[in-house]
Amino acid sequence: MTDRTLLDQLIAQEQRLVFESFGVEDAWQLGVALREAAAARRLPVAISVRRNGQRLFHSALSGASADNDGWLDRKCAVVDRYGCSSLRVGEQFRVAGKSFDTDARLDLTTYAAHGGAFPILVRGTGCVGTVAVSGLPQLEDHQLVVDVLELVLGLRE
Repeated sequence: MTDRTLLDQLIAQEQRLVFESFGVEDAWQLGVALREAAAARRLPVAISVRRNGQRLFHSALSGASADNDGWLDRKCAVVDRYGCSSLRVGEQFRVAGKSFDTDARLDLTTYAAHGGAFPILVRGTGCVGTVAVSGLPQLEDHQLVVDVLELVLGLRE
């Protein structure tokens, strides 16, 4: 798959995975669904759901470490800054022939454009928060989040 093909897929995901509203209960349900999916597969991940900068759900499964919490923070900072998935931001730089790590000119102790953080998008409002997973290779982190968002939004059984 080319970088451009992946970037187009990431953009399409963000256009499709949109909530009508997103409150505290929605955050809890999304977090629990992610935790259950990860536990069923015995994945060593940490999970975060945030709205407007407030952490509403956090969980770590066996095998996850404090390093994963750092990755969650850095990936979510990218979503907060750019309003799109952390993987998409990294791909946008790659498609342009650049590197996020050098060309974004941001503090890499604060930002990481690696897959796993996805914007919580509300129709008519835009990005109101983040959902993120850390502990797997970046494409797998991203796909876990997308799979569970599809389930929660009723786009997949």
